Amino acid sequence: MAKELLRVNNLKKYFHVGGGQLRAIDGISFSINEGDTLGLVGESGCGKSTVGNVLIRLLPPTDGEAIYDDVDVFHLRGAEAKRLCREIQIIFQDPYSSLNPKKTIRTILSEAYIVQKICPKEEINQRIEKLCEEVNLPLDILDKYPHELDGGKRQTVGIARALSVDPKLIICDEPVSSLDVSIQAQILNRLMDLQEKKKLTYLFISHDLSVVKHISNRIVVMYLGKIMEEANSDDLFEHPLHPYTKALLSAVPSVESDKNKKRIVLEGDVPSPINPPPGCRFCKRCWLAKDICFKEEPLLSETGQDGHRVACHFADKI
Repeated sequence: MAKELLRVNNLKKYFHVGGGQLRAIDGISFSINEGDTLGLVGESGCGKSTVGNVLIRLLPPTDGEAIYDDVDVFHLRGAEAKRLCREIQIIFQDPYSSLNPKKTIRTILSEAYIVQKICPKEEINQRIEKLCEEVNLPLDILDKYPHELDGGKRQTVGIARALSVDPKLIICDEPVSSLDVSIQAQILNRLMDLQEKKKLTYLFISHDLSVVKHISNRIVVMYLGKIMEEANSDDLFEHPLHPYTKALLSAVPSVESDKNKKRIVLEGDVPSPINPPPGCRFCKRCWLAKDICFKEEPLLSETGQDGHRVACHFADKI
């Protein structure tokens, strides 16, 4: 059995806004085993990127816990918190805005070695060059600035920066969404090669189910701050049990012609995450919704199939 590296329990993140609370994350729980990739998917605004920012402690949680290697990361302070920064790293969505435009690539990659005191200063350049070799970055970019690189190389610099401290868990926040399709494939394959070589664990956040399937062992589907469904990658694609998951999968393009595949077009607007009403968050857009869906929130329950969980009163109808 693989060791559990991260367990998130009842995680919540609320923002106080005019008129109430915006519930970006509203009580979600999941776990990631060492060496695995958990895909976190959903529409824009569902809270998936907020999950990554809370876990990396860029945002404080409203409630809940995140147990990493038997320690709650939200309660760490001082030297322990600094050590955690080496264990958990993040690759941001926009490689341009996440890199300091006033610093060269060499300076950007050297910062983690200096802050974390990983090695003597005279060894930093040697480590940076070795790091570039690992991620296939040409050494002649080290004295260039971020704006002088294309999107693929900038994102590879972001990957190199995350790897510089030898982390165990990397949160990949939409790392390929701003790149061309051909570059996306290169970055994804590079991430998978590095995972195998360095025994890394990924939380891979994306709105693109086809990308998530390519890299993930398990997939969590979010909608308006809640988990709708969780299953291993193959099971989710072959046997979705939530109407929202089924609608998302119907929109995934395929190179194979499938005359029986019917696109499900969701009607209605996405409800506001501010003071959401009782019941299922998806009920106003769901074609299976009944009275109970508007009154009672479905529990995220296991179906008995390899940890397949779904939050729907009528999952058996799917």
